[in-house]
Amino acid sequence: MTAILPSPSPIPCPGSAESLAALRDRAGPHVDTALPGPRSAELLARQEQRESNARTYPRHLPFAVAQAAGSFIRDLDGNVFIDFLAGAGVLSLGHNHPELVEVATAQMSVFTHGLDMPSPAKDAFTEAQLSMLPAGMADHVKIQFCGPTGANAVDAAIKLTKTATGRGDILAFSGGFHGSTHAAMALTGNLAQKRPIANPMPGVHFLPYPADTPSAGAPDGVDPSAWEASCLALFERALTDPNGGIPLPAAVIMELVQGEGGVNPASVAFTRAVRELTRQLGVPLIVDEVQTGAGRTGTWFAFEQYDIEPDVVVASKALSGMGLPVAIVIYHRDLDVWAPGAHTGTFRGNQLAFAAGVKTVEIFHRDRILDNVRARGEQVRARLGALDSLPTVREVRGRGLMWGIELTAHSDGRGAGQLAEQVQAGALRDGLILELGGRNDRVVRMLPPLNVTEQVMDTALDILVHAIETSAVHTADPCV
Repeated sequence: MTAILPSPSPIPCPGSAESLAALRDRAGPHVDTALPGPRSAELLARQEQRESNARTYPRHLPFAVAQAAGSFIRDLDGNVFIDFLAGAGVLSLGHNHPELVEVATAQMSVFTHGLDMPSPAKDAFTEAQLSMLPAGMADHVKIQFCGPTGANAVDAAIKLTKTATGRGDILAFSGGFHGSTHAAMALTGNLAQKRPIANPMPGVHFLPYPADTPSAGAPDGVDPSAWEASCLALFERALTDPNGGIPLPAAVIMELVQGEGGVNPASVAFTRAVRELTRQLGVPLIVDEVQTGAGRTGTWFAFEQYDIEPDVVVASKALSGMGLPVAIVIYHRDLDVWAPGAHTGTFRGNQLAFAAGVKTVEIFHRDRILDNVRARGEQVRARLGALDSLPTVREVRGRGLMWGIELTAHSDGRGAGQLAEQVQAGALRDGLILELGGRNDRVVRMLPPLNVTEQVMDTALDILVHAIETSAVHTADPCV
């Protein structure tokens, strides 16, 4: 007999349409309760009972969302936070941008789900995406619509290059993150996620990744210039050494700013050398722009800042501007050897995301969003540069509005990961939502909405700097 569960008591949502508009226009946060507050605690307890143990964010961000607008989230207890997680970079124009809500709502009454059938919304979205490519690139590329996530698009790109080349091995880079599906996880550097999973996708080979930072991502005690030269030599040998043990691969896949890996921008010289060698050898270069794409680094795609053209570009996350899922693979038409039906996906025709994505591109042009990304990025750089003087800060790095502060162990014995957790918790207590990443989660990360204002950014940076300075001095738990 099936048990009938009692209906949960309703939890009132604070605020109204008027307060939502006011929330969008706020200059700063306010937190008036312990975290979680009593209403949030009730939903968190229900979630723990019913949802998978794999859930992540509520463990470090203990609140339940009532409503959100712009750069702000209000929880069920009335606390307001600046959201510098933004759906892991999905909400490029912030929460519930009114124009995106309007076009998505209008599309909802017209046509919502289209598989890969053409429609005006899909055609306009395709045109909008092609229009954002560097000059001339749109003339020789095609677009594949995939399942709705970035990992789905990575899987599709791997299938595409294996089919086109007839080869099976893939070269990836240490520190990279390409998703949590079975194939995408095999391409990801982080071992913790992969360790419990037997028999991953075979033929994946990892190489070291030099970053475009003062440390170049080099191990402690290694000269950065020597490290970059070694990484390039190892890459060249992997592709060309007849006794190296690695067959000529079907593709090389890389992020130009590693996101989950700790906000590591790739070395410009290394990236250009990778592009040149892969072109010479006929190896497709896949650039994963799932997190960096749609303006996050100050250009529509990060590869534009490296003066290269990849063979394959993977994009997802922020394409709709508001979190409606859509994922695409943009690739050179010479690779288009797929047979009909070679790659499908039930939810590859999200008409609401298409409509919102067209409006997003329009808003990017009209409101000069990329100019704002670059200006706010310089604001971050100027404000956080002084943190390098703190003994617990190893490096501040980023591009556009994608930033990370890598911490080091404290002299009192606290590890870098523990310090990062304390910074995250202390910032949350003061009303700022941050993410962690990198090796052992020791990098404090920011992914603000790309239309964040100078005033909101100033307030957020005040909170962040205070949290880092406090963690560097005190051993007490900042949540207490």
